[in-house]
Amino acid sequence: MAIIKDRFKVKADSVTAEIKDILKEHGNKKIGEVTLSQIYQGMRGMTGLVTETSLLDAQDGIRFRGYSIPELQKKLPKAPGGSEPLPEGLFHLMLLAELPNEKDVQELTANWQRRSHVPNHVFAAIEALPVSTHPMTQFVIAIMALQTESIFARKYAEGMNKKDYWEAIFDDSMNLIARLPRVAAYIYRRKYKEEDHIQPNGLLDWAGNFAHMLGYEDETFKELMRLYMTIHADHEGGNVSAHATHLVGSGLSDPYLCFAAGMNGLAGPLHGLANQEVIKWILEMREELKTELPTKDEIVSYVKKTLSEGKVVPGYGHAVLRQTDPRFTAQMEFGKKHLPDDPLVKTVWNIYEAVPPVLQSLGKIKNPWPNVDAHSGALLVHYGLVEYEFYTVLFGVSRALGVLSSLCWDRALGFPIERPKSVTTELVKLWLNGKGEIWGE
Repeated sequence: MAIIKDRFKVKADSVTAEIKDILKEHGNKKIGEVTLSQIYQGMRGMTGLVTETSLLDAQDGIRFRGYSIPELQKKLPKAPGGSEPLPEGLFHLMLLAELPNEKDVQELTANWQRRSHVPNHVFAAIEALPVSTHPMTQFVIAIMALQTESIFARKYAEGMNKKDYWEAIFDDSMNLIARLPRVAAYIYRRKYKEEDHIQPNGLLDWAGNFAHMLGYEDETFKELMRLYMTIHADHEGGNVSAHATHLVGSGLSDPYLCFAAGMNGLAGPLHGLANQEVIKWILEMREELKTELPTKDEIVSYVKKTLSEGKVVPGYGHAVLRQTDPRFTAQMEFGKKHLPDDPLVKTVWNIYEAVPPVLQSLGKIKNPWPNVDAHSGALLVHYGLVEYEFYTVLFGVSRALGVLSSLCWDRALGFPIERPKSVTTELVKLWLNGKGEIWGE
């Protein structure tokens, strides 16, 4: 068995070196409307999707139906006595392209409460896993167990007119969003709180009830969950979780299958798992430096050490953004308002001042600024949610709002199955030597 593995390694090293040389010499040459570099390097910068719910601007950050995060913090309805936007309001905006009023949000909260019952077999599926299983694995398996409830799958099997696809997708999406907090909280209490589960509180809003089921009754933590669920909800269509959900949906899979695919993408360390990596990196830095509050000079030295070891500084840089992520700023403002003296939060702010100049000095990094992941973990730790392996599940519950509202639009607009053309390196080489053509379907 080792023989074929060794042969593969030799072949892969050879082709990797060959592609590197090709891109160095011909990376800017165009195949149709895109460059060789783009097709080899993750389709970066290629416009090939329509996502109605949000748009990412390199300078301004994410805009939901044209509204920036600071604008939404002012315009979206709040919980009674609260100051952070309710996620229900953002979902309403993404779905209908209209700012909701208080009544709209109350009706949506009540709708999700009515839909929130989770069948017992879903909990049984979670319980069948070892407690040591990563929370994201448990989360995806629970979503797949919920697929038995799919209205779209049932109606499609019975025979359904294409014009009615959107309605079944909508009901599935609403049911799934309603049930996710219960499922996620069950996983958290099972893994970290010795199966001491907490029943839902039907008088609370969606995010407030999620905080309650997690076991956190502090009103400011509920506010944090409202903010967290709002700012993590969507990031246009090209990121891995949104694109995976859209791609699987284009094959007419139901929302449960689509969202499970998106969550498998979110679980990757280059996407949603990054928020886990950030807090892990900070805790390791504090342990190595033997201080709760490293100085900026100490942080700079540790950052340079991290980079010299061929590692990245987690939470810094973004594929599109060229400024500080507004989602980072929103969390920083929350921290300054509610926990300005927390050593871990202050460390995040010191890192914010120390890291960008170091990355800028390298001359190769387009965006040395923090993204949303650079701050979220420190806020959660302050309130006692220290189990950083669970952070990506929180991200996933929030991301459901964006990707599922977008999925409703995909079916309402009748978008076709996604099927881009791919090429081989051999065909690229023939084309560069004038011996062949590269064409699309």
